Amino acid sequence: MQIEENKSLKTYNTFGIDCHARYFVSIETIDELKKVLSEKPSAALFILGGGSNMLLTKDLNAFVLHINLKGIEILKETDTEVLVKAMAGENWHEFVQYCIEKDFGGLENLSLIPGNVGTAPIQNIGAYGVELRDTFESCSVLEIETLKETVFTKEECSFGYRNSIFKNEAKGKFIITSVIFRLTKGNHKTSVSYGDIQKNLTDRNINKPTIKAISEAVIAIRQSKLPDPKVLGNSGSFFKNPIVTSEIFKEFKQKFPEAPFYEVSPTEFKIPAGWLIENAGFKGKRFGDAGVHKNQALVLVNYANATGKEIWQLAMDIQKKVKQTTGIFIEPEVNIF
Repeated sequence: MQIEENKSLKTYNTFGIDCHARYFVSIETIDELKKVLSEKPSAALFILGGGSNMLLTKDLNAFVLHINLKGIEILKETDTEVLVKAMAGENWHEFVQYCIEKDFGGLENLSLIPGNVGTAPIQNIGAYGVELRDTFESCSVLEIETLKETVFTKEECSFGYRNSIFKNEAKGKFIITSVIFRLTKGNHKTSVSYGDIQKNLTDRNINKPTIKAISEAVIAIRQSKLPDPKVLGNSGSFFKNPIVTSEIFKEFKQKFPEAPFYEVSPTEFKIPAGWLIENAGFKGKRFGDAGVHKNQALVLVNYANATGKEIWQLAMDIQKKVKQTTGIFIEPEVNIF
């Protein structure tokens, strides 16, 4: 375990922003984590996972703890289900592929989402009709102040749309060290209702899709729409899809009858933020090295050397224009620092 000073974080965030950390250490064991925390660093703590859901707008005058805990373990297995534990530093997509290769079902729709396992519950990541909470069993955490290890159940995590207790009352108090998932074996409950998935499967003449076929469909869809962060800096979906009341929705649909939507409940409707951004005229637009991706307006990109401030300014310009044109405010999904 080596503590570094003035460490560049360019390769530790998927936007590729070249900000620096005052102090930096990569944590590979829970004992190392406890040791660092017990010494009470004078600088503020900054917990870093896969760096996929963040935008750095300045250098971090902080002690950055890069959570690099590794390991996957099958805890319990029956004929119909399995409990799988993954350490926080495991790459999310690689973990999903591990489960699919073993025919453990439930995570296939979440293929190719960037980031690590430990940060997935914070955001309650989701895609194509599936959310992390659908398979989440529990997570182990370390309390920063007391160094006490404890477990959060699904109910205790208070999962919501791209939300959890770790973004609210527990924010900054705990570090997730591992996550346990309850997955299916054999008799999988698949979710293929999204049109893009259905089209991909139909094009491949697949009528009874396996979880591997669904994962392949999701990967193909994401690769066709979303840039690879290793090639073009980005953080995936930058904004949340807004959920509005029936009153606001009715007024919106009168003005934009062609707009797609999803009914969340009889009184709530979700409107795709990507459509709102494209309607506001930003899709494919470039402003210096900051821009909006040509295939998916929900994705902001760093073409080369954009600063975090430049990308954030673009995001705020998008918010303003969308609000002016539709009356709807879109909220960042990405954490801004």
